[in-house]
Amino acid sequence: MATITAKMVGGLRAKTGAGMMDCKKALTEADGDIEQAIDLLRKKGLSAAAKKSGRVAAEGMIAAAGSGNKGALVEVNSETDFVAKNDAFQAFANGVAGVVLNQAPVDVDALKSLDFTGTDRNVGEELNHQISTIGENMNVRRFVRLESSSGVTASYIHGAGKIGVLVQLDSDKADDPKVAETARMLAMHVAAASPQYLSRNDVPADVVEREKDIMRAKAIESGKPENIVEKIIEGQINKFFGESCLLEQVYVIDTDHKVGKVVESLAKELGGQVTLAAYARFQLGEGIEKKEDDFAAEVASMTK
Repeated sequence: MATITAKMVGGLRAKTGAGMMDCKKALTEADGDIEQAIDLLRKKGLSAAAKKSGRVAAEGMIAAAGSGNKGALVEVNSETDFVAKNDAFQAFANGVAGVVLNQAPVDVDALKSLDFTGTDRNVGEELNHQISTIGENMNVRRFVRLESSSGVTASYIHGAGKIGVLVQLDSDKADDPKVAETARMLAMHVAAASPQYLSRNDVPADVVEREKDIMRAKAIESGKPENIVEKIIEGQINKFFGESCLLEQVYVIDTDHKVGKVVESLAKELGGQVTLAAYARFQLGEGIEKKEDDFAAEVASMTK
């Protein structure tokens, strides 16, 4: 009987995408023969994940999990929107969000090594199991987790998982339902307004200077006198902050106020401290290069 080493198991897993325990069982059964072990896994349908791993997965859903002062967002991708509507896929995505919420992994690799609730597999093995079962490439792309030591964290999912948002409000009045309600309304605002930064203090200096350079060039090009160019830039950079910084954005739910003022008013109403401490916004597939199929070219190539 051949000795099955961790290196052998890891190598088989890399070739097939099957789970660690499945790889070890297959190698044991094949007496250490890699090719025979691959065949065994293929016969059991456990190596299907590897065949699909090269496909672009840019659809899927954003899932959220939350409990009082903590919340989590996770993006799980699939190849098609059809699979994203599959109950099993949605259950997996929501389950991963729950793992992030409760176990606070540091990154995606750490997340994949954690137990997936309700199974004897970890998250990575459950992912491969779902790929084999559903028949499409899938990917746990990213996650974020927020937790307030004194306050609330609210989530909002828009468009059946196309956009997901977390908002953290720190407050010494966290037990007042108005804090949680405001956090959720602010999450809806973030989904709609898509801020890039929390406050102007969070905007990198090089970004501010780049914007100013563009504004200066436009002002000079339009023939504005040099003595008023800097005043024009000052006004335009404030407009930039108002569009890109959450605290300075016009509140979409009440356009008479800015977000920062809404938070201040809540603190005053409750007679305590309320701070918009953090937020996160995921949009499904952002930054993923999607393959555009050219059907005419495909047909033409088949006739050659």
